[in-house]
Amino acid sequence: MSKMRQTLYQKQTQSLLLKPKMLQSLEMLAMPLMQLETHLKQEMISNPMLELLDQKSDEDTNTEEPATESQKEEKDELGITSDDPEVQKTLEESKELSEILDTFNEYNYDSSYRHKSSEAVNFDQILKTTENKMLKFLEQLDAVDLTPNEYEFAYELIESSDAHGFLPKGFIIESLADEYGISIERSNEIHKMILHFSPSGVTARNIQECLLAQLEQSEQNLPLIDLISNSFDDLIHKRYKKIASLMGVTTNMVHHWKEQIARLDPKPGLRIQNNNDNYVVPDIILKKIGSEYEIIINDFSFPKIRMSRRYKEILKQVKTEKSAVDYVRNKINSAKFLIKSVYLRSRTLERVMRSIINNQPGFFFEDTGVLNPLTYAVIAEELQVNESTISRVVRHKFADTPFGIMCMKDFFTSKAGKDDEYNSVSRHSVEIQIKRMIDAEDPQVPLSDQDIADKLKEDGINVSRRVVAKYRKAKGILNSHLRRKE
Repeated sequence: MSKMRQTLYQKQTQSLLLKPKMLQSLEMLAMPLMQLETHLKQEMISNPMLELLDQKSDEDTNTEEPATESQKEEKDELGITSDDPEVQKTLEESKELSEILDTFNEYNYDSSYRHKSSEAVNFDQILKTTENKMLKFLEQLDAVDLTPNEYEFAYELIESSDAHGFLPKGFIIESLADEYGISIERSNEIHKMILHFSPSGVTARNIQECLLAQLEQSEQNLPLIDLISNSFDDLIHKRYKKIASLMGVTTNMVHHWKEQIARLDPKPGLRIQNNNDNYVVPDIILKKIGSEYEIIINDFSFPKIRMSRRYKEILKQVKTEKSAVDYVRNKINSAKFLIKSVYLRSRTLERVMRSIINNQPGFFFEDTGVLNPLTYAVIAEELQVNESTISRVVRHKFADTPFGIMCMKDFFTSKAGKDDEYNSVSRHSVEIQIKRMIDAEDPQVPLSDQDIADKLKEDGINVSRRVVAKYRKAKGILNSHLRRKE
């Protein structure tokens, strides 16, 4: 019988441990522009060694006047000739940081360039107040003569509607009316009244009720009302011949009615949702000058920071306390790391964007609008960085290009197949080809997925039917049966 024994031995392993500062640098790399701006302002609040460049301290004002003898002695006392090695080292680090910040501001915040550029972004112009659309919709109840109970009933009816404006499945209006002591007839009158508020159709129980509420009771609309009320299921499934036979009209007339119904709003509730307007602020601006692209890092909104001019006064007061001197030095080092991280972020963004441009010549230089197959690994190998770094750079970042504002992540596309020369074909190019074929097809004889796959093969692109179906669905295009027009 074997016995269990405990032994002690040494083992060497390799592992990658990220230090807190490295993690902070990676987090800043992944931050979009507006989030980074907020982060810099928070750092200024927590670090007394930093201040805004446009803030004028008392010492700045005094420097404009001739220095007195006592001030000169104080400058010598706190200058580089200080006998205290701790204070001496801290002063040198402070001077170095001050020079770094001055150079950084001169490089990134050239006010002459910003004022001369007629295309500079004025962020004040894009601020908008969000209109309370739901409140405006509810105000229509005030114009109607309702008792307090009827008002509460109508209000709850509207509040019970979902984002699309429909009452939940199984919602019983009569039960709600009974709770408020309202008769069934009066509750139906109030419900019908709400259905005809602007936008019409809110609080509908189904799609037919929603669409009917948007049609005026006129002789011209009678066929549409009849079609929605009695043959809506046939209309959805494109049984146009059956509808034409039932209503005694031609299929062309059915198509005409269908187009009129298609102009109605099937989701009126979306028009009263209080959605906040989200604006995209590009991190990169691309300008094509001649045959080359200039890459501009959009850091105009960054707060301009500098070394606080009060640090000498602080050191004078605390130079005998080692813990206080260490605190000042730590804050100086933290500020140096912050500036370095911001610079590396800008530099990495620029390098990645340049590499993307070089790897997508068809899109940027040949005006084909087609992207080549491109993965994070290709850019990472070219720039000698990790794939995760590229992922952080392009995530939630946007570029203002001559073709419009685009997400940097969209410049990367997977491989869909091979052409006749066994070169990789991008998913983006296949999607464009599929859309072009469907747009040019005969509506009475639409192309099936297999037909599209065969045509792509004739053009030298070898993809399967399943790939075509997958990309077609991703673009929101219906299948051939539902696209057919009789």
